[in-house]
Amino acid sequence: MLTITQALYDQIVAHAREDHPDEACGVVAGPVDAGRPERFIPMLNAARSPTFYEFDSQDLLKLYREMDDRDEEPVIIYHSHTATEAYPSRTDIGYANEPGAHYVLVSTADTDGLGEFQFRSFRILDGEVTEEEVKVVRAY
Repeated sequence: MLTITQALYDQIVAHAREDHPDEACGVVAGPVDAGRPERFIPMLNAARSPTFYEFDSQDLLKLYREMDDRDEEPVIIYHSHTATEAYPSRTDIGYANEPGAHYVLVSTADTDGLGEFQFRSFRILDGEVTEEEVKVVRAY
C-alpha cells in the first residue's frame, strides 16, 4: 500500500493538470529505507509529448546525486497519461528500474466517467505490474 499525505497527492495532481496536454513526470523522495514519501520533485518532461515522458538525463543525474547527499531514495516515481487510463503502458513497464518505488500514474483524461483524473499506484518488478491501494492521510 502507498500511504501519501494529502499535500503530496495534491501537488502531483496539480503538476499533471498544469502540464496537460503533455505528460507530467517527477519523483517524491524520502529517507532511505523508510518507504515514506516526503519531498516533491517535479521534473521536466524532456520529450514534451502528450503520449510519452522522459526525464532529462542531466536533471536525473543531478537529482540522484542530491538524493544521495540527503540520504534519500525515490519512493514515488510519477507521471501522467493525458488520453488513456492511469495504467502502465509497455513503455512504462520497460522503463521501471526502481524495484522499491511506487509507480504513480495520474490520468488527466476522463476515461471512466468518474471525473477528469484518476490517481493509481503500482509496483513494477521484473515486468510484473501489481496495483496497490492508495491511502491519503493528513500527515504521517
